[in-house]
Amino acid sequence: MELVTIYRAASYNEAEIIRGLLEANGIKSVSSGNAAPSVHIFTIDGMGDVGVMVAAKDAQAASELIASSENESPDPE
Repeated sequence: MELVTIYRAASYNEAEIIRGLLEANGIKSVSSGNAAPSVHIFTIDGMGDVGVMVAAKDAQAASELIASSENESPDPE
C-alpha cells in the first residue's frame, strides 16, 4: 500500500488531532516525524514537523475533510 503525506503538522499533538478527525470519518492514517517530541517541543523552520499520511486511494477524501474542518467557524453562541 502506497502512503501519501496529506498534512504537515507543527507538533505531534496537532498531528494526533488531524488523525482523530480522519479516523472518526473512516480514514486510516499514520504520523511520522524526524524528531522526538520531548526534544523538539517547538517547531522552528520545519524542525519537528510531523507528517500525516494516508493510503493513496484516500488522499483526496482526507485532504477535503481536513480543508472543510479548517474552514468551519465556531458556533457564535
